[in-house]
Amino acid sequence: MRTFTSLDEVAAATGTDLGTSDWVEIDQDRIDTFAEATGDHQWIHVDAERAATGPFGATIAHGYLTLSLVPYLGSQVFALETPGAKLNYGVNKVRFPSPVRVGSRVRAHVSMGEVTDLPTGKQMLLRYTIEIEGADKPACVAETVVLLLP
Repeated sequence: MRTFTSLDEVAAATGTDLGTSDWVEIDQDRIDTFAEATGDHQWIHVDAERAATGPFGATIAHGYLTLSLVPYLGSQVFALETPGAKLNYGVNKVRFPSPVRVGSRVRAHVSMGEVTDLPTGKQMLLRYTIEIEGADKPACVAETVVLLLP
């Protein structure tokens, strides 16, 4: 776990690998709970019987479920204990190259992108690759943006 305690430490980490999280299993209960929270009850996610005969042979996690794990998985890799507020500013790029089948395990590999000075503080880009255990392609690649205010 890497801990940043100052904005200068964050800036100095530009372009570095921050590490990899632990594996997390994606079970049907997690998928169903996400479906309830979002109202997305597409059969490919929640109907195990129908999905068994579908293109993936089982239910799959919603892409946005995988993306929503970024804060949790990232918290296992690094911590921002910098003074001031830390604001989620958005996501520049997101892709879902491979579906996450129910029962799969995923983890995040995180690297620091550019850190830019702003009049209000710093803008930090983080690059996440959400890997699926045993798979050739990642489940998700995303570049997130965080604002760090002094």
